[in-house]
Amino acid sequence: MTWSLKGTYFESCNCDVACPCLFLSPPTGDECTVLVGWHIEDGLDEGVLLSGLNVALAVHSPGHMATTPWNVAVYVDDRADEAQNASLMKIFGGQGGGHPARLATHIGAIVGVRSVPIEFSVDSGKHALKIPGIADVEVDQIAGQGGGPVTISGHPLCIAPGFPATVAKSSKLVFSDHGMAWDLSDKTAVFSPFAYQSEQ
Repeated sequence: MTWSLKGTYFESCNCDVACPCLFLSPPTGDECTVLVGWHIEDGLDEGVLLSGLNVALAVHSPGHMATTPWNVAVYVDDRADEAQNASLMKIFGGQGGGHPARLATHIGAIVGVRSVPIEFSVDSGKHALKIPGIADVEVDQIAGQGGGPVTISGHPLCIAPGFPATVAKSSKLVFSDHGMAWDLSDKTAVFSPFAYQSEQ
């Protein structure tokens, strides 16, 4: 079983900038709510082409994100056919091994899975994700020294290992589904490339 994915991801949560959960510290509030989106630029799973598809997770951790099990809602691009959907569910559900399997160890419960239209866009440091009637998220990188990006490398709680994460801030983080509802702005976000593959 061999597969590989490459692309761009971002996440936005309810912590103040910058999120302490990245460093295995407690959140700035009593709980963690985060939306994670992936755009697959180049993906293949045993002959199933996954390029161009999107995946999103809405995550709620009722405590310290590094130690408290996550409740997760899964959203898969409705452009995926049956074989593509099965591949994405296998990989992002952790059954395919690799880094997604490590992330899946944090999941306590999957509260729902939906096949939905997912719009993922990137433009000059701005990342956005929309799921009609469910999620609307926009983030923009914060300005560092000389107006350049602020990056974090080597953080222990990492969605995309091997890549520096660019620190951003949300202008909008709206989500409502499965009994979870968030309406936030000016909170932390990070984005970077990602590259996952099955264990060799």
